[in-house]
Amino acid sequence: MRTDKAAKVAKTPKKPAADMATVFFALGDKTRLQMIAVLCAGGAFSIAQLTANTDFTRQAVTKHLQVLADAGLVQHVKVGRERLWQFEPGQLEAARQSLELIGQQWESALGRLKQFVEEA
Repeated sequence: MRTDKAAKVAKTPKKPAADMATVFFALGDKTRLQMIAVLCAGGAFSIAQLTANTDFTRQAVTKHLQVLADAGLVQHVKVGRERLWQFEPGQLEAARQSLELIGQQWESALGRLKQFVEEA
């Protein structure tokens, strides 16, 4: 159940940097990374399938999937009474591009620092 504050936040359009923070937060958990790895293997999985042969409860998996869904990394498709979850690569690719840009900025800054030190 959402509080008024949570509902208000959900209606506010997110900025790209905020989107990336949400993605990195979602990927910052070992359990969620494991789920992404399973979902990346292809296909759509039910919560029962995702909890099979694990120590995770359905409730825990559901909460983790919601965090991943809020970050745009997974989505569900309703088939009958069941929700099947699948990986959505768009946000992960955007996160990769964001990290690549940050890496380029660091390379540039380190190059300027090296030049400054060598000239001093």
